[in-house]
Amino acid sequence: MTYKKPAMLTIYNSLSNKKETFEPIVAGQVGMYVCGMTVYDYCHIGHARVLVVFDVVYRFLRHLGYEVTYVRNITDIDDKIINRANENGEEYFQLTRRFIDAMHQDADALGVLRPDLEPCATETIAPILAMIEQLEQQGFAYHAVNGDVYFTVSKFADYGKLSGKKIDELRAGERVEIDTGKADPLDFVLWKAAKPGEPSWPSKYGDGRPGWHIECSAMSNSLLGNHFDIHGGGKDLQFPHHENEIAQSESCNGEKFVNYWMHNGFVNVNEEKMSKSLGNFFVLREVLENYRAEEIRYFIIASHYRSELNYSQEQLDHARAALQRLYAALQDTRSVDMPEDTEYQHRFEQALNDDFNTASAVSVLFDLARDINRAKAEVREEQHALASLLRYLGAVIGLLQDDADKFLKSGPGTKSTGLSDTAIDELIEQRLQARASKDWANADRIRDELSAAGIIIEDGAGGTRWRRG
Repeated sequence: MTYKKPAMLTIYNSLSNKKETFEPIVAGQVGMYVCGMTVYDYCHIGHARVLVVFDVVYRFLRHLGYEVTYVRNITDIDDKIINRANENGEEYFQLTRRFIDAMHQDADALGVLRPDLEPCATETIAPILAMIEQLEQQGFAYHAVNGDVYFTVSKFADYGKLSGKKIDELRAGERVEIDTGKADPLDFVLWKAAKPGEPSWPSKYGDGRPGWHIECSAMSNSLLGNHFDIHGGGKDLQFPHHENEIAQSESCNGEKFVNYWMHNGFVNVNEEKMSKSLGNFFVLREVLENYRAEEIRYFIIASHYRSELNYSQEQLDHARAALQRLYAALQDTRSVDMPEDTEYQHRFEQALNDDFNTASAVSVLFDLARDINRAKAEVREEQHALASLLRYLGAVIGLLQDDADKFLKSGPGTKSTGLSDTAIDELIEQRLQARASKDWANADRIRDELSAAGIIIEDGAGGTRWRRG
C-alpha cells in the first residue's frame, strides 16, 4: 500500500463554530493552555476526559513535529477549597497538596503525560494583581464598596463572542445581589476581599484572594504570552469562564487572546448528565477498582472529543473487549523495523488531522490487528512488522504500550479478586494432565471452573494460553 502524506491539521474552533486549518503563530511551535482541576476532591470521570482528550492533542502535535509548550493550571484556592478545609479541620494548603498528589496519581495511571508547565493560582498572585491593576487603570475594572474588585462587562464590546450570548439577554435574566457592590449584575469578580479567618494575600485593594477567571488569564499570559495558539477545557467552561477570560485578557492587552478554542463534550451516566445531586457521580479511582486504567482511556478515546460521552458499565466492558482484541493480535510477535509509507499510517494520521478524530483512528488500529492475525494464520513474517506498526500508532494516542501477555493476564482493576496467576497455572496444568490421560470429564470440570472465574483458555498448536475475561 502506498503512503500518502496526510492533509493539514484542522481544528474545530469554538470561536468560529467551524473547522479551521491550524496555522501556529510561530512556525513549528505551539502554545497550548488547558484549564485544569480545582483540587478539593478526587478526580471524577469528567476530569478524566479532559485529561485524556488534551493529552491526545499534546501527543499528536508532538507527533507532527511541533515544539509544544503545554500549560495546564491548578486552582488551589477558592470557596470550595476553603469550605472543604474548614469541614476537615485542616489548613487549605494541606488539603490541596493531598489532592494535587492524588490528581497526579490518577493522571499517571491513565497514561497522561505531564504538562510542560503546571502553575498554581497561589503561585501566580503577583501577575494576577498586575493584570487587575492594569485593567483598573484602563477603566475596565473598579474597586467596589464591599472591598471586591470587579470587571466591567459592558466596557468590552465583544462580550459573548465565544458563547454566542448577548449582553442584553443575559442582563434580563440576572439581578444584583444585595450588598455585593456590583455596578451591573453581569460584572464578575477579579479580587475577593478577605473574610475573617480566610487565606489571603496583601494588595493595594486590601487583603484578599483572586477570583477564578483572572487566574487563568494571568497564568496563560505570563507563561505563553498575550496571544497564543490553543486554549482548551470542558464544554461547561465555555460560559462564563472562557468568555470572561477573553474579556479581561483582550481588554488588558489590546490584542487577540487565543486563536483556537477547543471544548470537549459532557460526560453522561446512563444517558443522564453526571452530577452529585442525581447520585450518578463516579470518582475515577473507584472505577479503577474494577477496570484497568487503559480500558478507561480507551473508552474516552473511542469517541470523538466533542461528542457527549455516555458512561456505563456496558461501555467499559466494550472497551475491555476491544483492548483484548488488540493486545491478542500483538501476542507472539517481536519488535522489528516497522513498514514505512503504509496506508495504515496515512489513514490513522488523516483521522487525527481531522479535528483529532480518535474514533476513526482507533478503527484503523483494528484493521491493522485484523491483518496481523491473517499474517499469523498464514505464518508470514510480516506479522512482526505490522505488530511493530500497531504499537507505534497506538503510542501516538497513548494505547498498547503494555506487554501483551501481561495485559491479558492482569486483573481488571486494583481490587484484588478471583484466582491468582499461580492458581490458574496450576488448574491449567491439571487440565492438561487430565486430557493426556483421556479423563475428559475432569478436564471439562476444570475448564468450567476457570470459565466461572472469568478465565478464558485457548488451546492451540503452541499449547494452552489463558487470559482474564
